[in-house]
Amino acid sequence: MVTKEPKAKELTRGNRKVGWRWVAVFAVILVAAVAYVFLGRAKTGAPQAAAQAGPAVRAIPVGAVTAKKGDMNVYIVGLGAVTPVYTVTIKSRVDGQLMEVFFKEGQMVKKDDLLATIDPRPYQAQLLQAEGQLVRDQALLKDSQIDLERYRVLWKQDSIPKQQLDTQEYLVHQYEGAVKMDQGLVDNARVQVVYTRITAPISGRVGLRLVDPGNIVHAADTNGLLVITQLQPITVIFPIPEDSLPAVLAKLKAGQDLPVDAWDRAEVKKLSSGSLLTVDNQIDTTTGTVRLRAVFKNRENELFPNQFVNAHLLINVLRDTVIVPAGAILRGSQGTFVYAVRPDRTAEVRMVAVGEIQGSDASVQSGLAPGDLVVVDGAERVREGVKVELRMRDKGTPRRGG
Repeated sequence: MVTKEPKAKELTRGNRKVGWRWVAVFAVILVAAVAYVFLGRAKTGAPQAAAQAGPAVRAIPVGAVTAKKGDMNVYIVGLGAVTPVYTVTIKSRVDGQLMEVFFKEGQMVKKDDLLATIDPRPYQAQLLQAEGQLVRDQALLKDSQIDLERYRVLWKQDSIPKQQLDTQEYLVHQYEGAVKMDQGLVDNARVQVVYTRITAPISGRVGLRLVDPGNIVHAADTNGLLVITQLQPITVIFPIPEDSLPAVLAKLKAGQDLPVDAWDRAEVKKLSSGSLLTVDNQIDTTTGTVRLRAVFKNRENELFPNQFVNAHLLINVLRDTVIVPAGAILRGSQGTFVYAVRPDRTAEVRMVAVGEIQGSDASVQSGLAPGDLVVVDGAERVREGVKVELRMRDKGTPRRGG
């Protein structure tokens, strides 16, 4: 029994040693696994952190211009049509054969220029007949007047009755009436002969020929022979909103001359300059507009009848105002603003009060000063405080119609 107790103790000690060995192995394995996991995360996380850090933020390229101080013309614009002052359809005033034409299509003619002739022979014959009748009745009148003087002498001598003298007086009156009627026929026949020569009633441009020589024309024809349109001067009729009418009437009442510029339909080229002539006498209730007529000298024939043009009526001039491109003006929930560029090339939201906008220009009443840089192109990518890379579009603001 004494010999068995040490063996039991040795077995217990041996089992404990084996258990601690397994615990140590497990601990080593656990530490290695944890180290492996952390090292793996560190390796994979480093590129992500590097990617998140990335390079420095690049400046946003934008187009910018400098706000300028100057005068801005304020216009009322309306789409109008070129309308001649006079347009005349030339018709024959007598019936007959068209003998000759003395004009070319598209030719400029002056007043009283000979345009065409109609066969005058029938009317010359009528004139000759009327003149012959006049001479005959004038002779009869003269003879009756001589007899009347004789009858008066005889009546005073009591050689003829009073009735015979009265009859002779009435005969003289009849011949006087006949002579007047003959004179009217002569004058009418002369006018008919004159009408066989067709002349220009106004100066202007001849249109296309409507009747060829050799045709029989009539005074009752509706088409006429040709059309003459006056080109110098010429007018433009254009509408403006009724809300703009009081300002125009006030200028006219004060005796001011209101300039009007005629631009092409694309608003690219100014065709001619003139002045406001008159205002229509009523407002069109269907459109809420009133028609105006402007007159142009049209010396170079820049304007053509029935041509559509954009009429720019100069109504006011803003003196010494800050001017920026209209594209720089933005609108937000708090009002109108622009992106101004600070000296350190960062963007700044600047609230502005906008006055008039004319074409591509806008006047700023407050919020900007001359010399400030404002963003025009690329504003959709700009935010407060971001760095910008400037690309100056031009040194000034575009002006149109000035």
